[in-house]
Amino acid sequence: MRLENKIAIVTGAGSGFGEAIAKTYAREGARVMLADIGIVGGLRVTEEIRQAGGDARFVQTDVSKNADVAALLAATLDAFGGVDIVVNNAGTTHRNRPMLEIEEEEFERIYAVNVKSIFLTAKHFVPQFRKQGGGVFINIASTAGIRPRPGLTWYNGSKGAVIITSKSMAAELGPDNIRVNCVNPVISATGLLSEFMGVPDTPENRQKFTASIPLGRFSTPSDIANACLYLGSDEAAFISGACLEVDGGRCV
Repeated sequence: MRLENKIAIVTGAGSGFGEAIAKTYAREGARVMLADIGIVGGLRVTEEIRQAGGDARFVQTDVSKNADVAALLAATLDAFGGVDIVVNNAGTTHRNRPMLEIEEEEFERIYAVNVKSIFLTAKHFVPQFRKQGGGVFINIASTAGIRPRPGLTWYNGSKGAVIITSKSMAAELGPDNIRVNCVNPVISATGLLSEFMGVPDTPENRQKFTASIPLGRFSTPSDIANACLYLGSDEAAFISGACLEVDGGRCV
């Protein structure tokens, strides 16, 4: 098992990429704390991991709230006694449309969930990692942060911020044996698909997006989970400050 004896936190674990990451981590031997703002999804995935023989707990968490992230750390330490990996997967977007049509509240929500969450997990988990002698952050960004499309300008900017922040964290925290990496998914058939496309989810509309992906398909939650598995494992012990595009060649 590639994550045996590891303790991991996965945010946004109640569906989509986060669900796949949490299940993959548990299958590979990690004890997993699932965090999600949605109780139903979080409890469902936790129970499914347990039914499959894994060790998982759930804490309802709004990753944009300081008190919630502090409580997430406390719950993880109480349940497992430590933490080795934090996967910042929780994210949101605005519907694909012209940039000036996005309301201020939408902008603030996107940056709170996608960017402030990185600040808050760093604030609370870096001291714990330093105390333990090291740790791993994996931040789920997006190909939108390096090859942006029109219509998602403010989302694109938030993911660009995640990418450069992750690289800066890696440079600053390396002497503490804290690794920080990004995973950049291309578009995927998750719950936010219609928002990303800005049009109804039809085969014809999907084809317009897959046409720009050399391998000819969307990313899947398993694709992203496998990338996170590698980056969280000891196989990636000398990998920090990297951004791994899981995009079928989209960013070439």
